[in-house]
Amino acid sequence: MKLVAAPDKFRGTATAREVASAIGRAAHSAGADCIEVPMADGGEGLLDVLGGPDRFTVVTGPLGDPVEAGWRLDRGTAVIEMARVAGLELAGGPDGNQPLDATTAGVGELILSAVESGARRVVVGVGGSATTDGGLGAIDAMGSQARYRGVEILVACDVRTRFTDAAEVFGPQKGATDSHVRLLNGRLERLVQVYGERFDVDVSALDRAGAAGGLAGGLAAMGAELVDGIDLVAEELRLDEHLADADLVVTGEGWLDRTSYEGKVVDGVGVYAAAAGVPLLVVVGGAEPEVAGRAGVVSLSDRFGMDRALSEPTALVELVVGEALDRR
Repeated sequence: MKLVAAPDKFRGTATAREVASAIGRAAHSAGADCIEVPMADGGEGLLDVLGGPDRFTVVTGPLGDPVEAGWRLDRGTAVIEMARVAGLELAGGPDGNQPLDATTAGVGELILSAVESGARRVVVGVGGSATTDGGLGAIDAMGSQARYRGVEILVACDVRTRFTDAAEVFGPQKGATDSHVRLLNGRLERLVQVYGERFDVDVSALDRAGAAGGLAGGLAAMGAELVDGIDLVAEELRLDEHLADADLVVTGEGWLDRTSYEGKVVDGVGVYAAAAGVPLLVVVGGAEPEVAGRAGVVSLSDRFGMDRALSEPTALVELVVGEALDRR
């Protein structure tokens, strides 16, 4: 029997690699083979699943203080995770963030550094941001558009939100009050005009342009391509090849809700599994009631209680997967 372990992180409790290893231990205990393919969808964890950082650069953090950001450069491809540069956690979470001032300047500085270091392909993961600056900080830091001729920039998005919806949809999660959201909405609407005049690109018409508070749209104005992060990662890690002769695929994440089925890891892995005709098991830390009852979903908090789900997620994942294999 062959099993493919393709989970996302359980945010705050276990990395995707740790969860995949737990699935692998359960498989080996049951006498099954397991291919571990930890996944990400463009949010936090993208860099880790694509090989991890091998370079570090000091750039501007979300609130203006310097941060040392890890990134990767391998055979001309750079991988940048904006959460390590302008992430909400770096800003102190929603309570510590300054929603009107948070900047993506460091992301632009890191893209520039990558290109100056020889990158001809740059992958930017844009989840987990503190910012709603429409990417203006990044664009200003990147300098002349001419510098990026011949460079492919791919923006790995974990949402499909439009540019001018970013403040209303994500602002409150970043500490924005109602008045902040109104101001940020106005900023994004003005930037639609600015980018149209400066780059001849209508970012308001692009799906995914609202990712990371509009950073995705700003980079698109500079010529970047916006893609679903799950598809980019699946292609990079050859998920379809691993599923070709598999008997079961196990995926999961820390919290399952309706957005999990809108282009995130659980949704994407499910699509690939269905295409390959492979049964799917979804193990999650917790789930909203409306999705918890879906076929093939096991919620650790529902079964073992929230305290255990938070304190020993990998042990419980190993237990649940082992039980599922025993039943096959």
